[in-house]
Amino acid sequence: MAVRCRGIYATALTRLLDSADDSEIVQASPPIERRFDGGFSSGPADVSVVPDDDRLGVGLVGDPDSVDAVRDRFEVARDTLFWSDPTPRGAVFEGVVTETLGSGAVVDLGDSEGFLPYGATDAHIETDDRLRVQVTTPAAPWSDDRAELGTTLTVDGELATLVRERSRAGTGGPDLLDVLSVEIPDGWRVSWGRDAEDVGFDVLEAALDHKVERAEELDAALAEADEQVDTGLVYAGEGTVWVLFGRESRFALDEHRRDVTVTMPGHHRIKAGDERASAAVDFVEELTPDLDSEFPFDVVTRQFGPTEGDQIAIAHGKPDGRTISLGRGEVVERDPEGTVRVEREMSPGGTYDALGVERQAGDVAATKFTEGKWWYPTVYRSADGNTRGTYVNVCTPVEVFPGEIRYVDLHVDVVKHADGTVKRVDDDELDVAVQAGHVPKPLAEKAREVASAVENAL
Repeated sequence: MAVRCRGIYATALTRLLDSADDSEIVQASPPIERRFDGGFSSGPADVSVVPDDDRLGVGLVGDPDSVDAVRDRFEVARDTLFWSDPTPRGAVFEGVVTETLGSGAVVDLGDSEGFLPYGATDAHIETDDRLRVQVTTPAAPWSDDRAELGTTLTVDGELATLVRERSRAGTGGPDLLDVLSVEIPDGWRVSWGRDAEDVGFDVLEAALDHKVERAEELDAALAEADEQVDTGLVYAGEGTVWVLFGRESRFALDEHRRDVTVTMPGHHRIKAGDERASAAVDFVEELTPDLDSEFPFDVVTRQFGPTEGDQIAIAHGKPDGRTISLGRGEVVERDPEGTVRVEREMSPGGTYDALGVERQAGDVAATKFTEGKWWYPTVYRSADGNTRGTYVNVCTPVEVFPGEIRYVDLHVDVVKHADGTVKRVDDDELDVAVQAGHVPKPLAEKAREVASAVENAL
């Protein structure tokens, strides 16, 4: 099983895969070549490990069986979570345009939706148009993005991509194809990757052989779907799984990376929070031969935020992969040991979950987030300062990033009413999440332990 790794987690994940007998790293980046003393193949990959734009995890894209095997290898801690993408890379759908925006159109794909940039199609797009589209760029479930679509059908690869067109001519295509013993199906052309000229003919032939098989599968699927009028999937595309690394996972990956090269405490935790911090980590590790201490929360937050007076978002992750914004609040206090206190003014209307108390004008929610804790409390107070109730959310370990607080909610919570009554809630929702495969059993057991401890403490 050949795997290509990129992104801020590449060294740690390469270490995990390189130590296994059933996998090999291919097309390694120059830093990976240097850290592992080279020797990697330039051959085609069965699975590509791709970073997500938020740096919170990775996507696994490629042969479905190989993707599943890599997925199992990447379960590095209790708060490593996985989701299969309903809009995998390369999948083809019959879709309907539901909305036109300034830069593109929203397309209903049946059980999901995607975004078609106007530049990705030659057609004039209007609402209710029916289109055959392909997923070009999947989107992580925790992001606000939709999967990006196109109308030109391709079979993608790093070394070579097949493009479905009438002409077989393409940049560099005819010259290289003349010396390769690979027959390209009618109606397809080759678009070579930038590294194609740097590898041997045998590597290119192996890459094309696999692409030709997929192109023939896609042709067959399209032939069967020519009469399809319903919105939905036409061709399944590549296996696509998203991996979200929680705080414990990031520190576990630090240890794997430390086996290979100098790694400061909280390496992946800091890099996930901010691009400037990521560059600073690289700088520090280049200068420092040995770093062996605790995660430097005070230094990181003083340098990159959040600090008192900052506005910060609360990214409330759900076990099914979605992220819900709980709004923004002001950081009113920052403890160098790892705690920030955030206050939000609440809008009137509705009630506070599980407390059964109406939200009133002037109410303030005071929330204390502590880096690394499996829970956080929110105290709701009225305009005159009276406590209206306390809600303790049980979640994966809290991470205080420069622009947002992030965690994944684990359903079970504990509330304390204004009269002092304590109640544990939503154990049933956690049971459902476990049965659905959204929360692993060890993670659920930890959530219940935390809830019991909080309940006893209150």
